[in-house]
Amino acid sequence: MSRPAFAGDPHATPMTGGVPYTVERRVLAGVPCLVERPPEGQSVRALCVVYHGAWATKEGKLGVYSALTAAGAAVVLPDSALHGERQDDTPPGLNAREYVWESVRRTVAEAPALLDAAQAIYGAVPVWVVGSSMGGYVAQTLGRTEPRVARVAALITSGVWHEPAVRAPTLRAFLDTHRPLTHAGDLAPTPLLLASGEADDTFALAAHHVPTAQAYRAAYAQAGYPEHVQARTYPGVGHYTSRRMRDDAVAFLLG
Repeated sequence: MSRPAFAGDPHATPMTGGVPYTVERRVLAGVPCLVERPPEGQSVRALCVVYHGAWATKEGKLGVYSALTAAGAAVVLPDSALHGERQDDTPPGLNAREYVWESVRRTVAEAPALLDAAQAIYGAVPVWVVGSSMGGYVAQTLGRTEPRVARVAALITSGVWHEPAVRAPTLRAFLDTHRPLTHAGDLAPTPLLLASGEADDTFALAAHHVPTAQAYRAAYAQAGYPEHVQARTYPGVGHYTSRRMRDDAVAFLLG
């Protein structure tokens, strides 16, 4: 026997700020993804693609940016190349740094097809990209190479890309072609948030955040859009996305 639905006590579903959202599993252009989106019947106003760090998975970002769903964004969480469900694709013979950069190279290359597939489902809406650590390499590169990207948040990452352990010619070419420190102007005027922890022992502030921020600020000023780049640091925060950093990223994406 069916039971009546009670509007005052709806289904228990994922919530953010008292607003329900839906979690889906999708394979977009061959890439395993989790998607957090507004509930059925609510239109999607933007796609936010969130790229995780090295040796992590899409599941680690589940719920981190779900506040965006209340504003009508669909949050796409892909497994980056060679990570998560895709580890079996890892070619032999890579050292640790080459593994990271081969993942970045492949992830950047497949992103246009992933966006095509996502927009076919959720609509031809603006695209925002967030990346943490290794994912920040991807986010900065897509901001330069993918015209659909309207906002970039690069967190706990670097634009220096000094990688003496990377020897493979294809990866050396990728680094030289896309290194933010020397190609910062290609990202302007796309709004950019560069956020780093002041206690980050992976990307020390003086060696990574400072020169990266200087390069972007100079490039955006030359392009006539100095207000489109934000560089922020967070006292006491190490190599992780802190709550305040996440909240600032959400506010930046929502503009």
